[in-house]
Amino acid sequence: MEINQRGDYGRSAVTVSVIIPVYNCVEYTPAALDSVFAQTFTDFEIILVNDGSPDTQILEYLISPYKDRIVYLKQTNRGPSAARNTGIRAARGKYLAFLDGDDRWPSEYLAAQMSLFEQKPSLDLVYTDAVHFGDTRLPRKTFMQSLSPPMNFEDLLAAGSQIIPSATVVSKRVVIDAGLFDESLRGPEDYDLCLRITYRGAQIGFQSRVLALRRVHSKSLTADDMRMLEGLERVLTKWDKSQRLSQKTRSLLLSRLASIRTYVYSEKGKRHLLSGNLDQARDYLLGAYTSLCQTNSQPTVRHRTNPVLLRTAKLRVLLWGLRTVPRLTVFGAQMWENFLWAAKFPHARTNM
Repeated sequence: MEINQRGDYGRSAVTVSVIIPVYNCVEYTPAALDSVFAQTFTDFEIILVNDGSPDTQILEYLISPYKDRIVYLKQTNRGPSAARNTGIRAARGKYLAFLDGDDRWPSEYLAAQMSLFEQKPSLDLVYTDAVHFGDTRLPRKTFMQSLSPPMNFEDLLAAGSQIIPSATVVSKRVVIDAGLFDESLRGPEDYDLCLRITYRGAQIGFQSRVLALRRVHSKSLTADDMRMLEGLERVLTKWDKSQRLSQKTRSLLLSRLASIRTYVYSEKGKRHLLSGNLDQARDYLLGAYTSLCQTNSQPTVRHRTNPVLLRTAKLRVLLWGLRTVPRLTVFGAQMWENFLWAAKFPHARTNM
């Protein structure tokens, strides 16, 4: 690991250590840095961790104007968990504020977050809402717009990964006591850490104000929904195997895990079906059906509009078709997919 020398900027203790991991997003990093230096709250240090980015030469050129005001750390690529842990170990602040290298903050972000800590000293972690920007179909949609903010361990199990790093400030002591980020995870590693923090009884505060800007682009890790869901599955499976949970809490975990597996297996089964890989399609769709049944002890409920019933019926039809008329089932699935695509992009055919 290479470390630059701290100037006067980083010599004394600070209240907040801002940790910015960077990998393959150098074009956005100067904007992220500018948003931190524009903060009205100024008792902070910036630790930028280059996680073996393939465009290091360009990155170091772009951040050269900031070099005397930041702590720059460079390591071989080990993933976002390891990059954040590197920053945490170098941090001098009482609190940690995470900012991904492609996200930004409005100027009042840190002031508002630290104000909440002052108002409620018992809090260990505070987070806010964020707005999506960049390559998104919903540029004004906020992250928590249609969600209930999780406030404890059970809420996080039920709701999933709803606390995003770039909208979070947390006590360094709490993060260290929880064991830092799990470096074996490359996915929702932040969700896993939040589960461990709240499992230990940490107090969470939420601000409904939109105080973070979350960039969406093709290179971001969160751009691949399937990969994120597979990561959630790994996290919850890890928790089921490694923790002694109460029967009620474990039931909540297993219900959430079954719901995720239903979606993941359904999507994988659909992809194999459209590609004509019948054996793989059958295996994944059967897995989806099994997981779906686990989300409800009575999957064939009476209400005809119940989503569990509808999904169960669709999976049954597909599995029956693959067993009895496989080629016709593949053809039907491909035609239906083409119809949906044409309905979604009605002008595509005329523009070809």
